[in-house]
Amino acid sequence: MKGASPAFTAGIQLISPDADAAMAARQDMRDLLHAHHLPQVTETAWPATGSIHMWAYCLPPDLLQSWAPQHDTLKLRERLPAMAHGEAFALAREILVAMLVSPQGFQFASVAALASHIRVRQHIAQAAQKTALAFKTEAAERPACYWRDGGDEHGFILQPGRCLVEALIAATQPDATGRLYDFSCYRATEYVILLGIALELKNHHPALLTDLQQLTEAHAVRSGQFHEVYLVEYGSMAQPLPAHYYVPGDRLWFRNPDESSSDVMGYEGSWVIYMGGGLFSNFWQQDRPYTLESKAIEIYHWRDGAHINAQGQWQMDENVVEAHVQRTCADPQAKARVLERMLRLRDPQGVYAEGGCIDSTREHPRGVSPQHCELVLPAYAELT
Repeated sequence: MKGASPAFTAGIQLISPDADAAMAARQDMRDLLHAHHLPQVTETAWPATGSIHMWAYCLPPDLLQSWAPQHDTLKLRERLPAMAHGEAFALAREILVAMLVSPQGFQFASVAALASHIRVRQHIAQAAQKTALAFKTEAAERPACYWRDGGDEHGFILQPGRCLVEALIAATQPDATGRLYDFSCYRATEYVILLGIALELKNHHPALLTDLQQLTEAHAVRSGQFHEVYLVEYGSMAQPLPAHYYVPGDRLWFRNPDESSSDVMGYEGSWVIYMGGGLFSNFWQQDRPYTLESKAIEIYHWRDGAHINAQGQWQMDENVVEAHVQRTCADPQAKARVLERMLRLRDPQGVYAEGGCIDSTREHPRGVSPQHCELVLPAYAELT
């Protein structure tokens, strides 16, 4: 561990209210890095600003170039030195290193908050790997023993007294029920993220889990409200994240850059979870997770499967899409042309020009550690 002033100083930052707390956080961080076999991380003390003290952590330039050149984390798992500690350890280590190479930085008030954040991301990535659903954007169905329909205002709410963790697993993981339930990809990501948060609360913050349980029995936090309550968006159109930078547990959107086919309901774009190891969730074909390239090629060919039916409505023929995908993947030149077009940052909302499918931002859960909890739940009266 070195104490220089590196050219790259984003990564992870620990913010402390006084010098003593900063030194304690520094030791905690060294212990965390040691536990993940990362002794070569660069450590930098930033000048105190008033009562605020900060230690910053990132990879030294040689490791950054070796493990994540140009902040490309898609091959991070295979580039990291192999460790015989199992899949869970490998995922946690990948999360930590991906955060250390962040070009924009992650800030935490303590190492306990950082460790909690890593666990939540682990839970989300692991849940995404197990999730399989039926893709019906105009339908919605949940296991009735756990959920009831509260109408348009409240959405699907938890049956009183049922375990939230079990209910989320039952709705998304067919290994638990033997059934696939109807979801949109956007709503599916919400359930997977909520499950990741609930699993962390179950083990480390049961009081907040009780509050979350009560909220879910009264109201489904969905769509824009879900984003505001549970998530932090990082990156921006002005300062976009690199096209190949992802942290396991991120939620992200791939945009359909073709204006006509984006009129098909459910094909405006695709919401996914980055699961690590270069793979993105495929909730409709669980055994065929996406790579960045395969997802981009599929979205490109939505334009070929889109058509207007006899009722004058836009529809998608997935068989046509799959046939075009196979032809493109079998032709190296065609594949290169499609990827050159698609692996660009997307155009602004409402614009269909030369942009690709890559968004400039990612989303991750708010902190839920008991010591530094950022999650504030809205209040709703219980339904009767």
